[in-house]
Amino acid sequence: MENSVLATPSQAKVERDPVKTVILASMIGTAIEFFDFYAYGTASAAYFPKVFFPQMTPFLATIVSLLTFGVAFVARPVGSFVFGHFGDRLGRKKTLVLSLLVMGVATVTIGFIPGYATVGVGGALLLCICRFVQGVGLGGEWSGAVLVATENAPKNRRALYGAFPEVGAPIGFFLCNSLFYLLENWLTPAQMTAWGWRVPFWASSVLVVIGLYVRRRLQETPLFKMALESKRVTKAPLKVVFKSNWREILKGTFITAACYALFCILTTWTIAYATTALGFSHAEVLLFLVGAIVEFAVLILLTSVLADRVGRKKVLLTASIALAVFALGFPYLIQGQHNVVGMLIYLCLGFIIMGSLYGPVGAVLPELFPTKVRYSGAGIAYSLAAVVGASIAPSMTTWLISRYGLPAAGYYMFALAILSVLAWLLTNETKEVDYTK
Repeated sequence: MENSVLATPSQAKVERDPVKTVILASMIGTAIEFFDFYAYGTASAAYFPKVFFPQMTPFLATIVSLLTFGVAFVARPVGSFVFGHFGDRLGRKKTLVLSLLVMGVATVTIGFIPGYATVGVGGALLLCICRFVQGVGLGGEWSGAVLVATENAPKNRRALYGAFPEVGAPIGFFLCNSLFYLLENWLTPAQMTAWGWRVPFWASSVLVVIGLYVRRRLQETPLFKMALESKRVTKAPLKVVFKSNWREILKGTFITAACYALFCILTTWTIAYATTALGFSHAEVLLFLVGAIVEFAVLILLTSVLADRVGRKKVLLTASIALAVFALGFPYLIQGQHNVVGMLIYLCLGFIIMGSLYGPVGAVLPELFPTKVRYSGAGIAYSLAAVVGASIAPSMTTWLISRYGLPAAGYYMFALAILSVLAWLLTNETKEVDYTK
């Protein structure tokens, strides 16, 4: 496929990367991000309570372990500030390579941290430090990936191109959960607790090397080159974005926060709750999730194509309303011991909504911001959404159930879904915005 070109204001021609290069480079980083995300989420729900917090009661160990899961989300805004600053000043490519390297090193290191039996509470401290560094890397990853995709996209296909990195999420999920599922079937429970949980973290190194190789072959995005030519690159993107685009940051945060909460509840919380309260084995839940992830990927692509045709607002507002209904109803689907039918319906409906929410976001958040602060703005909004929606969602859901019973499991997600609806009601359609400005 030949490179396409984009006219600059000076009528020069700026080459785009081939579509296949854009797809691979944007997708692989997000796949690695979510591979690492799922690895930590699964381990924190199933193994970390015994490995790092055996001195606590099982319930308290689970709560604390899930809180360490949230450390990376708190760190993400830091990564967004740092990588967004350099991404808007120096370019998308260099920043993407560095964020992937930071994230990859932290993830692999987690696989080598000794447990409580060896170093006491020091293991949990090291775990939190690595998780924080991982979060910093993640804070610069997503926004850079979607900009590589959308800033190379034709105007009428920005949502579809923005879905390329989003599809990396189910790919990372599938690879990680499949690996955990195989390990669960090959190893004994004692072996999984002793060392088996570490294998996915080590395996991440292979994906990181591939990702670095692909991204180093990228060109800078044509829109950033245009900004450089016309001297529209700002020296202080963070100052500019918070002064001029703070409303867009708030809108983007609450548009996305509910999606994050749903994601963490469907994955991390489901593993923890189903294996402790509902009578499912780890292998069973992982198999259910691997199956559900296929529809997640399909819905990301379908809703992104739809968003290019009818607009982002109609698709995402409808999905946010559906999430509010789902949040109040899903606890009734999973009642009873080993309720396979209820669990499958819960996951099926949940991932349909998740795919519908997650797909078009890859176009929406960048479209809220001008080119000179797009990396910073989209990254900050996405990272703050992770703090609000994901950092405490699993532990909050566990606490709500302990306090008010299973029907209360969706209250936190319901509140975020309502905020998402309100944010969309205050946001104009972004499909036709001039992305070159």
